[in-house]
Amino acid sequence: MKGLALGVDLGGTNARAAVVDRATGEIVASHKEPLRERGPEAVVATVLHALGQAAGAAGIAPASAGRVGVGVAGQVLGATGVVMNAPNLGWRDVAFGTLLEKALGVPVRVANDLSVAAWGEKRFGAARGIEDVVLVFVGSGVGSGLILGGRLHDGAQGVAGELGHIKVRLPRPGFTPRRCGCGQLGCLEAYTSGVNVAARVREEIAAGAATRVLELVEGDLARVTASVVEEAHALGDAYAVALWDEVAELLGLSVANLVTLLNPARLILGGGVLLGAPRLADLTLRRFDEAVSRSATRGLTVERAWLGDDAGVIGAAVLE
Repeated sequence: MKGLALGVDLGGTNARAAVVDRATGEIVASHKEPLRERGPEAVVATVLHALGQAAGAAGIAPASAGRVGVGVAGQVLGATGVVMNAPNLGWRDVAFGTLLEKALGVPVRVANDLSVAAWGEKRFGAARGIEDVVLVFVGSGVGSGLILGGRLHDGAQGVAGELGHIKVRLPRPGFTPRRCGCGQLGCLEAYTSGVNVAARVREEIAAGAATRVLELVEGDLARVTASVVEEAHALGDAYAVALWDEVAELLGLSVANLVTLLNPARLILGGGVLLGAPRLADLTLRRFDEAVSRSATRGLTVERAWLGDDAGVIGAAVLE
């Protein structure tokens, strides 16, 4: 078992477990299991089943692993394994690491999903050989992972890199910002994630906004996604053009400030919204270029995530 490791990528709808070659990052076997229930005990059972299926396919026992790494789409309190806030799971202050450790019988290391994705890219992907890296994903949520001085940077309480929860809109008389899944108002994620963009478009169409998005989904608002907005933008739809301009400005400015602050050698971009909406990605990079400090871009390279959806489960498996 020395050459193999077990990792889990726990999102809001699925748990994916994989057996990973420690030396190469190759996924030897994997299994994805839907989360039919989101209570902590039910999720532990789902993760155990996914681990058992993946390990069985690789011809090993899950308990034979020295440790299991887990990336969770939420805020994790350092090395305690406590998930402080996971909006898509509906969790607050859940000692998930302890629960899974007791059920599995081996030590469990829990970290934020984008931190582990950054570590996966550092070990085997677009950040390999680079000591200072910022990874930004825009998908159903928004977040970043930070590699500083060659090490994963989690911060004092384990919640460094929560780019999605910086504030981009503040309350003022007559204006209430959009509420984020974390419970606070005005977060970047509330305005730019795929889930929140779709929710906003549905609300605004229901309130009378004129847009070809409604035509593209044939009147079925449940089918509204960021991809449909991208399609409407390509058709020159004024609503989609204005929305993408706003989203790109918020994302571009936020990422520019992050790069200006941390001065990485590489910026890695990923996530279903950014990679699946090239017009939005292009606009975001233009706004980034306009806002970033010139001194912070000397030597900076920008790359797509090489490992794609595998980054999280690979990074979880080889967490240190």
